[in-house]
Amino acid sequence: MSATHNNTKPPVPKFSNSGSTRRYATLRTIIALILREMSTRYGRSPGGYVWAVLEPLAAIIVLAVALSLIIRNPPLGTSFILFYATGFLPFSLYQNLSLTISRAIVFSKALLFYPVVTWLDAILARFILNSLTGVMVAYLLLIILLNLTETRTVLEIGPIVSGIALSMLLGLSVGTLNCAFLGLFPTWDVIWSVITRPLFLASGILFIYEDLPTVAQNILWYNPLMHISGLFRSGFYPMYNPIYVSELYVIMSSLIALALGLLLLGRYHNDILNN
Repeated sequence: MSATHNNTKPPVPKFSNSGSTRRYATLRTIIALILREMSTRYGRSPGGYVWAVLEPLAAIIVLAVALSLIIRNPPLGTSFILFYATGFLPFSLYQNLSLTISRAIVFSKALLFYPVVTWLDAILARFILNSLTGVMVAYLLLIILLNLTETRTVLEIGPIVSGIALSMLLGLSVGTLNCAFLGLFPTWDVIWSVITRPLFLASGILFIYEDLPTVAQNILWYNPLMHISGLFRSGFYPMYNPIYVSELYVIMSSLIALALGLLLLGRYHNDILNN
C-alpha cells in the first residue's frame, strides 16, 4: 500500500502595500479637492485670482488714507500704507484660513459620503489652498507697496516668515475647532461672529502694543494675533523690538485648539455629516 504525499507547497502570501496605497489615495483626494475649490472660488468669477490681490490692497489703501487724515504720523516709520499693511496682512491670512477651514465639511459634505474622502482631507485641502493663496497675495502686495512708498526698508526675513507661519497655524487651529463646533451647534457661526467682531480693533493693526495703557496691555496680551502682528512688523522695522511677543504662547494656544478640534471631529464627524 503506497502512501500518497502532497508535495504542493502552500501559496506564499503576497506583499500588500496598503499603507502606501492609502497615502497616495489621500494625496490624490486632497489635490482633487484643491482643484475643485479653485474652480469654484476663482474660476467662475471675472478676474479670478486678481480679485484676491485687489481686495486687500484696496482695504489697506482706504484704511491708510482715512487714518492719515486723523493721525499726523504712523506709530512706526513714515508710511501709513506700509504700517497698516504689516498689521493687516497676517490678520487677513489668519481670518481667511479660520473662516474657510471652519466650513470645510459643509463645503465638501456631499463628497464626504464616499469612503475615499475623509473630513481630514477636506480640512487639509482648504488649508493648503488658502495658505498658498494668502502667502502669494501677501508677497505681491508687499512688493507693490514697498515700491510705491519708496521707503528704504531693511527687511529681516526671520520675523516675517515666523509671523506668517504662526498666522497659518492659528488659522488652522481655530478653523478646525470652529468646524467641529459649527457642525455640532448650527448657531455657533452667529455666536462666533459676535464674539470676534472687535478682533480687528484688538489685534494691533491700527496701533502698536507699546502705545496702549497698561490695563489694555494686560488684557490684549492674551490675544495671539497681537503677538503675531508685533512679530511680523519687527521684520519691517529693525529698530522696533516688541519684547512682549511670545511665540511659545501662540504655538501652545494654537496646538491646544487644534488638538481639541481634531478630537471633536474624530469623535463626532459622522453625527455632523448626518445632521
